[in-house]
Amino acid sequence: MMDDHVFYDCATAPSPRRARMFMAEKGFEIPTIQIDLRHGEQLGDEFRAINPRCTVPALKLPDGTVLGDNASIARYLEETRPEPPLMGSTPVEKALVAEWNAIAESEGLLAIAEIVRNSLPGMRGRALTGPKSYNQIPELAERGRIRAQAFFETLNSRLQKSAYLAGENYSVADITAFIVVEFAGWVKLEPAENHSALREWRTAIAARPSARP
Repeated sequence: MMDDHVFYDCATAPSPRRARMFMAEKGFEIPTIQIDLRHGEQLGDEFRAINPRCTVPALKLPDGTVLGDNASIARYLEETRPEPPLMGSTPVEKALVAEWNAIAESEGLLAIAEIVRNSLPGMRGRALTGPKSYNQIPELAERGRIRAQAFFETLNSRLQKSAYLAGENYSVADITAFIVVEFAGWVKLEPAENHSALREWRTAIAARPSARP
């Protein structure tokens, strides 16, 4: 139990779920405060003072430092508790984890975010996360759907060759990609029937205790 830390969460949002899965795999129990994104609590003065980027997840450390991004939170937790390793053990594995995590974010997560934030009525004026408001661009939603399908193909191709994205060991890259596939369900996108490797991998990840919503 890390009683001297505070985790800022939103139980319904995909990004903090990534951090929760990472913490669960590591065996961390951290006091949590829920931030109501639906009603804009992240934009209020109280949370803005904690994380000026107005995003979750955020992790407050004992010295007052606030980590406001999945990458920094994962790196901190990995360094704090190296076992089990979720960011690679050997130089090659560490490099592959970093590469596939970046692919999952840039080709997957951002593609789904383009769809969600540029098409859903509830996201009007909130086409990007953060303190500033941006209008929706419908064409980006259309592009996001094309990119998402390409990402599913990329995942399936990779998972035909290895059990997990970075090789034979489960890693943060799998967490990120799993969250992307789950997030795609928000806009009714699913891996195709012929994406058998991707579907089997998704089922295996979903069965892990850390994947419970």
